[in-house]
Amino acid sequence: MPKQAPVYLSAPGLLCCAGDRGDRFFAAAQQGDRRGMVPFPLFGGSDSSGERSFWAGRIPDEFFPPAGNVREESRIFRIADTALEQIRPEVEQVVAAYGPDRVGVCIGSCDNGSALSLEAHRAYFTTGRFPENYALRYQGAAYPAEYIARRFGLAGPVLTVSVACASGAGAISQGAVLIRGGFCDAVIAGGVDIVSQTVLLGFDSLEAVSDAPCNPFSKNRNGITLGEGAAFFVLSREFRGVPITLLGVGESADAFHITAPRPDGGGAIRAMKDALADAGIGPGDVGYLNLHGTGTPLNDAMEALAVAAVFPDAAAGPPVSSTKSITGHTLGAAGALELALCWLALSTAGEWLPIPVHVWDGVYDEDLPLLRFAGRGTMVEDLRICMSNSFAFGGCNISLIIGRED
Repeated sequence: MPKQAPVYLSAPGLLCCAGDRGDRFFAAAQQGDRRGMVPFPLFGGSDSSGERSFWAGRIPDEFFPPAGNVREESRIFRIADTALEQIRPEVEQVVAAYGPDRVGVCIGSCDNGSALSLEAHRAYFTTGRFPENYALRYQGAAYPAEYIARRFGLAGPVLTVSVACASGAGAISQGAVLIRGGFCDAVIAGGVDIVSQTVLLGFDSLEAVSDAPCNPFSKNRNGITLGEGAAFFVLSREFRGVPITLLGVGESADAFHITAPRPDGGGAIRAMKDALADAGIGPGDVGYLNLHGTGTPLNDAMEALAVAAVFPDAAAGPPVSSTKSITGHTLGAAGALELALCWLALSTAGEWLPIPVHVWDGVYDEDLPLLRFAGRGTMVEDLRICMSNSFAFGGCNISLIIGRED
């Protein structure tokens, strides 16, 4: 099979509870810094008031610039704007080089404006009227992508990817398709999501939310911790900046259950193997693997089985970590945010590099195959290739592989 045309990834613009820019986020991941995990009460309550409270990866106020005077001042757009401003120079470069009609947008998100909707409906139930600045289109799945296209004056294809917690990874995959298919010369691709009361209640109804910061792959794991954030790349057919490319993409669908993964990991195995085949490499070429690692009993068990099936002698294979214990599960942003960590690792790689830490209680589940979890100070030599997994509700599985050229 002929080698596909390269797709280059710019430095990411990002924001999450662990950092307001790339270098700070990567340092927090290397150190296992969980200070962004904070109690998040439901509907303004607190434990002392009798309301339930959960842990969440909540972005601190000091990470945001002052709010502007635009209508889209809701939290999800403040998060998106803060991350997008970091890639503004790259966006302006590709618009100048190719024209606005040759630059597309591909964004993954799960929220669909729930914060805007809740605020508007509270006003309606109180006053009998919706706020004047509220419109139903703000709740549309496509609205974040449309907002980004308007923000930069882009006229290329504008796509929204919504495949649950793999949405951010799926947006990057589809952005590469737009470039390789000749529809675009560059694409803004990534994901954004918030910690929403609606989503939190939904996960709680599934009994999937942990009562403490998540504990991925531990015998004591008992659920996810939600988080919020954004990560965006400028994908381009030409090299600009650090020469990091999208080497391989693997996608599969379990179609097993609406929320539970296929227990034997078959869909995840296929996604990882297809990504390796797409990249033209073997498992031994991967220097670091960022796990999906939600901390739920079923998802972690499935992923451990899948990784052990793809990577022979996984206990001595590439170091792995789930960074959701640092950021929380950022849902539609997770695939892009975790790929950003891989990008940052590749871009800072020297002879030896400390990689993102797997933060947990260290009590391994003896029913799962043993993986090589990265601890504090785990180093890799001459890191050149990373894989990032996103295994979502509905059996939506995506594995991405990126690499650094000489």
